[in-house]
Amino acid sequence: MVYTISEENYVKAIFHLTENGKSASTNQLAEALKAKPASITDMLKKLELKNLLHYEKYYGVTLTDNGKQLALSIIRKHRLWEYFLVNKLNINWTEVHEIAEQLEHVKSHLLIEQLDKYLGYPDFDPHGDPIPDSKGNIKEQEKTRLTLAAKNTELEICSVNSRNADFLEMLEMKKLQIGTCISIIKQYSFDKSLDVKLNKKTVNISEQLAKNIYVKIKG
Repeated sequence: MVYTISEENYVKAIFHLTENGKSASTNQLAEALKAKPASITDMLKKLELKNLLHYEKYYGVTLTDNGKQLALSIIRKHRLWEYFLVNKLNINWTEVHEIAEQLEHVKSHLLIEQLDKYLGYPDFDPHGDPIPDSKGNIKEQEKTRLTLAAKNTELEICSVNSRNADFLEMLEMKKLQIGTCISIIKQYSFDKSLDVKLNKKTVNISEQLAKNIYVKIKG
């Protein structure tokens, strides 16, 4: 079945809002999609008829298996395009999210499978998010928020939790990228900022920045 861009955006938004296992409310969707609650309700009823979700007034919405499959295929395309844009076209990671938002709606299954093959079947996109494979399987990695990581341990930045351009530019300014190795030297009780060791230098990271950075133990 062919879906409209709007329908795909709804399904993807619901998927992200329900990843914690809870249902999504119409207010959450209205905020995420910048739409009026009445429009949200109309679309949910339409998508329920297409067997993409379960919607119950006052209790929220969850995706059916068909809905989850569609969401994962959209996310797969988005993250593959981001990988291509950064690693093959050298477009800055601060700019690729909005471009990939357009490219994720391409309908050709053959194109996406050939793109995946051309890129060497990457597991993670440039922001460290896992890329679903052709069957919707996701390779997870053990990670923790930088604010919760142990001090004096060799850590590797493995993902970031924001696509905000100002946030990504700040990371670049501080030389913090996916794959960068750091270790926490000190956390200040006054503002919860962190001093981290980076290439034999000490860099201060605000709490706001640190809580959007995920790390894993270097291994």
